This record gives sequence, C-alpha cells and structure tokens, in this order.
Amino acid sequence: MQLIFSFLTAFFLFFQSDLDALRNSYEKANSSTANTQSFINIAEKQTGSDAVTSAYKAAAKIMEAKIVTKNRKALVKSGATSLETIIKNNPNNVELRVIRMSVQENIPKIVGYSKNLKEDKMFIIDNYSRQNPALKTYIRKFAAQSKTMNAAEKNSLR
Repeated sequence: MQLIFSFLTAFFLFFQSDLDALRNSYEKANSSTANTQSFINIAEKQTGSDAVTSAYKAAAKIMEAKIVTKNRKALVKSGATSLETIIKNNPNNVELRVIRMSVQENIPKIVGYSKNLKEDKMFIIDNYSRQNPALKTYIRKFAAQSKTMNAAEKNSLR
C-alpha cells in the first residue's frame, strides 16, 4: 500500500513540475522571441494529454505564428481551433480561460480572435476563490499585466 501511495505521490509531483515549467515559460513567452521559442520547445516536449497541457500546446502553436515566416495563418487557425475545442469540453476549467484570454489579448486584432475576452474575464473573477493557491498566484500574475482587466477587477483577485 505504501508503495502505491509513494508511486502516486511521485507521479503527481513529476506532473506538477511539468505544469509549473509550462506556466513559468508561458508567463515569459511574450517578452522576447527567445522566450517564445523556449515556451514552444517546452510545450512540444510535454507528453501529457490532460486539458491544461493540451491548451498550453495549442497556445504554443498560436505563438509559433509570431516567429515563423510561413504557414502563420494555418498555425493560428489550428491552435485556436484546438483551444476552443478543449475549452468546450472543459468549460469549468479556469486555467483554460486564463490561457485563452492571454492569447486573445496578445494576438493582433486583425486576426479576429478576441471574442471571448469579456466572458473569460468574468469567468476568471467569478471562479477565482475556488482555485488552489498555486493557480491563484498564477492568475494574479496574469491579471497584473492583463490589458482587459481594470484596477478594481485586478484588486478583487486577492
């Protein structure tokens, strides 16, 4: 029994460190081309197929369009379609909404992928209190730099 518990704990910690690496890299991805490339590389190496990992992979595909010269439209379309499908299948996952909101805030408006900003903002604010401490910290960091949230909304995430 202890062996099974030890295995499950080790598995959880291993998975959590991968998720932390994805989150940390994603936070920095928009600050430079090198950070974007680093995030894409980390996302591509992820073997998990859970919704959150898949959403970060979809975001990486969208971000790849910033640094390549060919197939930009196809990358954005593929990534956005994947992200929308993941959210449709997991509508109550706050982290997925944070990912989509950050993508939509940072993608050029001409692309036309920004219709969910208000919806995601309200969902994040309404469900913030039910999240674990690590995700709350991540959401606060995102909100601090968010272009969609005003000061009062940012302050409500305490």
